[in-house]
Amino acid sequence: MRPAPTILHLDMDAFFAAAEQAAKPSLRGKPVVVGGIGVRGVVSTASYEARVFGIRSAMPTAQARRLCPNAAYLTPRFALYRQVSETVMELLHALSPLVEPLSLDEAFVDLEAGGVPPETAAARVVGEQLRRDIHSATGLTGSVGLAGAKMLAKIASEAAKPDGLVVIEPGTEREMLGPMTVRTLPGVGPATAETLRRAGIHTIAETAEAGEAELVRLLGKAHGAGLYAMALGQDDRPVVAERDAKSISVEDTFEVDLTDRTRVRSEVLRLADRCVQRLRAAGRSGRTVVIKVRNYDFSTLTRSETLRGPTDDPAVIREAAARLLETVDTTGGVRLLGVGVSGLADFTQEDLFAQLATEREAEETARAAAEPSGGETAPHEPEEERPRRWHPGLDVVHDAYGAGWVQGSGVGRVTVRFETPWSAPGRVRTFAVEDPALRPGEPLPLVGGGPADGQSSEPAILPKSWSPEPGEDTGSEVGEEISSR
Repeated sequence: MRPAPTILHLDMDAFFAAAEQAAKPSLRGKPVVVGGIGVRGVVSTASYEARVFGIRSAMPTAQARRLCPNAAYLTPRFALYRQVSETVMELLHALSPLVEPLSLDEAFVDLEAGGVPPETAAARVVGEQLRRDIHSATGLTGSVGLAGAKMLAKIASEAAKPDGLVVIEPGTEREMLGPMTVRTLPGVGPATAETLRRAGIHTIAETAEAGEAELVRLLGKAHGAGLYAMALGQDDRPVVAERDAKSISVEDTFEVDLTDRTRVRSEVLRLADRCVQRLRAAGRSGRTVVIKVRNYDFSTLTRSETLRGPTDDPAVIREAAARLLETVDTTGGVRLLGVGVSGLADFTQEDLFAQLATEREAEETARAAAEPSGGETAPHEPEEERPRRWHPGLDVVHDAYGAGWVQGSGVGRVTVRFETPWSAPGRVRTFAVEDPALRPGEPLPLVGGGPADGQSSEPAILPKSWSPEPGEDTGSEVGEEISSR
């Protein structure tokens, strides 16, 4: 525990939803929900305007729609969120070499390591300047907590929301924590909270009063002792600049249960390839392959296989995932599939047999393509182009009207609102989904942009043929589900 509040915790306010509002002038001040938009979608982030209606993260999107049917329900744009996150993290690294990111929108900073004097006034000045810099660079707001320990700094940033700064002075921890619910403490989930409730423990003050021996009796030695220390405001964990990932995984939830075994297998192989891409992007390899299968009745199974050595070979991971799938009964229907790799390492032990098999498979594929049946040259048939799918919230560009975003799609039509982060709220136009003048676009910068970027910033001025309000159901659901993380 530090004698000065020099550990800073930054948490961006309603990050995904706030970024969408900043990018879309017509949604500013209105309820926005970002997440999976299908019947099985889950809310990732809700704007503060949407939270008034009771919408929260991890809530089923169907329930959110019942609570606030007129909100704008948008597909996540992770490319934009990563861009903004990189800008914010650069500002944090300018403060200190010790920055511990927790997610795209959240991080701890050790201010003392950056030369900030161990004084409350100095730490507060840095925190206030950081908030101003973030707003200037991104147009978004973040909340800052300052304390002498990581747990307390995180609690302080939560208390500061939205767009505020809270300092917990060393020596005032127990007074501040006392009346808070025990769920405020990290590691206290519904099961632990229920155990404590049955013992008559509801607040952090009551947790501290119960004593370490009683908490150990109720929760076990490790959990009980750790919870008692946190209830006293004690947390000596340092800010760690490099947090080593324990596993890398991907998963998808499907709008309709998968019952075809061949389709299930193809999805597992596709997820295995995506997992390898993430593995290689991180410069890692792994020795344990894991699959996750959630059935129609929400029962979830995991299966794992440990390889002879760490690998990032897609053929090896695909084969292991396929073998694991053979041990799972999927006849009742599958609503979620996932593939992951754990036991990560920084090197790869090549599997020569898998490598030979991969090379042999490639040779056979090339030979089959060069020698079609019958000895005749097979005519080249272009692949059938898949129909375009326009997900609500995604960027588009029209040859005549410039940059905009998809407001809705269905029955062969797509509705686009033409506006940019620096324009006035734009007008709406409707096109055929295969309109050749309409194409996918890239996220525009939230601040500092303008017509010089080559995309029109003027809203369309022609009469709108169909202009539902933001979030109105414009037809069939077309959004992909996003996987929970």
